[in-house]
Amino acid sequence: MANLKDIRKRIASVKSTQQITQAMKMVAASKLRRAQDAITQARPYADRLETLLGNLAGANEGGDGPAHPLLQRRERVRVAEVLVLSSDRGLCGGFNSNIQRRAMRFVAEHQRDYDEIRISVVGRKGNDFLKRRKGFTHGKYHSDLLGDVRYPRAHHLAEDLSSRFLAGELDAVFLLYNKFQSVISQEVTLLQLLPIEPPEAREVEDVPQGVDFLFEPSQDDVLTRLVPAYLTTQVWRALLESVASEQGARMSAMDSATRNAGDMIDRLTLIANRTRQAAITKELMEIVSGAEALK
Repeated sequence: MANLKDIRKRIASVKSTQQITQAMKMVAASKLRRAQDAITQARPYADRLETLLGNLAGANEGGDGPAHPLLQRRERVRVAEVLVLSSDRGLCGGFNSNIQRRAMRFVAEHQRDYDEIRISVVGRKGNDFLKRRKGFTHGKYHSDLLGDVRYPRAHHLAEDLSSRFLAGELDAVFLLYNKFQSVISQEVTLLQLLPIEPPEAREVEDVPQGVDFLFEPSQDDVLTRLVPAYLTTQVWRALLESVASEQGARMSAMDSATRNAGDMIDRLTLIANRTRQAAITKELMEIVSGAEALK
């Protein structure tokens, strides 16, 4: 059994750890409120734009083909890229491990479907994990995006993906991220970003079927403006969802760690009291034994 001094040192160490986890929980709670407000404000616009583009993508079906090249399906999808959104820091529970396992599962399930699978990463933790793995082509590592998520940065990332799709470097683009549900719940989501799917595959609701759309000035002009805006909005939304999920997962993990530290302090305090009581009892017995020996 450890002596009383060692136990007290352990209690002091656990208390210091508890103070750190408590502080991290409070910081995560503060950041979560801002991130949750941001994604709550972004969702309605992103949902309506997705509904609009989903229907416009199918408006020209049966004609001469999609009116915008980003809506065009390739006859053979040779190269697919998955953009994985992770975090720059750890200590956030299963946030990163869940997204990493889903990325590896995608590679295992679709190795025969594509000639090449590329995985690009946002976030240092995802990059550190994937650069040690094989079975796919390592794509780009996008750093310094999560510290300050802004629409122009999402626009730059969406432009990079769309330009490589138009150049024929990519035939399909997927977005893999954690969708924020609540502080204790994040849903791993895989979204096909390019090419944009028709409304049947999206199961778009609240839109009458068979509606003829009138375009002014023209269908090409409308889609030329809306399609890039859609791509940027989807990337921006995914980044906001990922940031909110990260802070929620970190808050939950630090809360659990703080409570576990408290339980450990209670157990160690009980052991320290028992050890101290045993030491006092031993000293009393030695005193009594010495007094009896002197009689």
